[in-house]
Amino acid sequence: MRIIPAIDIIDGKCVRLTKGDYATKKIYNEHPLEVAKEFEATGIEYLHVVDLDGAKASQIVNYKVLEQIASKTQLKIDFGGGLKSDKDLEIAFNSGANQITGGSIAVKNTVTFERWISKFGAEKIILGADFYPHASGGKIATNGWQEESNLELIPFINGYQKKGITYVICTDISKDGMLEGPSFEMYQEILSKSENLKLIASGGISAFDELPRLANMGCEGVIIGKAIYEHKISLKQLENFIINS
Repeated sequence: MRIIPAIDIIDGKCVRLTKGDYATKKIYNEHPLEVAKEFEATGIEYLHVVDLDGAKASQIVNYKVLEQIASKTQLKIDFGGGLKSDKDLEIAFNSGANQITGGSIAVKNTVTFERWISKFGAEKIILGADFYPHASGGKIATNGWQEESNLELIPFINGYQKKGITYVICTDISKDGMLEGPSFEMYQEILSKSENLKLIASGGISAFDELPRLANMGCEGVIIGKAIYEHKISLKQLENFIINS
C-alpha cells in the first residue's frame, strides 16, 4: 500500500481544514516545498496536493507551488482542486503533476471528464469520490465539499470503472480532519463491490495501526494529512512501514 502524505494549499501555504470547512483553516507551514522535502527525506515517494483556492475558484490557482515541488523533489504528485477545463489540466501536467484528481467535474461535466480519461489514460486520471455518509451508504459531494449531489457512492465509482477509471480517492467528509479513524466499513464494501479497483483511502487517519488494517483490506494507497501534522503518526513510523512493506 502506497503512503501518500497530503499538502493542502491556501494562499501558497500548507494548511489543513476540518470537514472541508474553510473557516477551520490552520496553517502548518508557510513553505510547502519544505514540507515536501521533509517527506521525501523519509523515503516517501508520493504526494497528494490539493489546491483549496482552486477548489473555491473552480480553476487552477496554486500551480506555482506544484511547479516548485515537482521541480525540486522527485516526488510523484497527484494534484486536484478546481480542475475544470482542458486548460487547467494542461497547466497541472506542465507544472509537474504525475496524475490529476477530478471530483466535481466528474459529477457536473461528465463529457469533459470522460474525454480526459480517453485522452490521458487511466494511469493519469484519478476519480475523486468524496462523500457524506447516509443510511443508504454515501452521497457524492462537489465544489470543495460545499454541495451534496444525489449520486450514490458505489454506483458512481462503478459507473466510472466501466469508462476506464482504475484509481479512486475516496474521502469520507464527515471524518476528514477529525482524527477519529477512517471509514473501514465503507472501504470494505466498495472493494467487495468493485473489481480491480485501486482504492486510495482518505479522511480520518488518526493512528499508525490503522495503516496495516487498510493494507490488509486491499487499499492501494492511503492519504495522510492532519495525523502527520499533529504528530499522531511520525515520519519514522511511515519510513519503517515503507521499508517493511
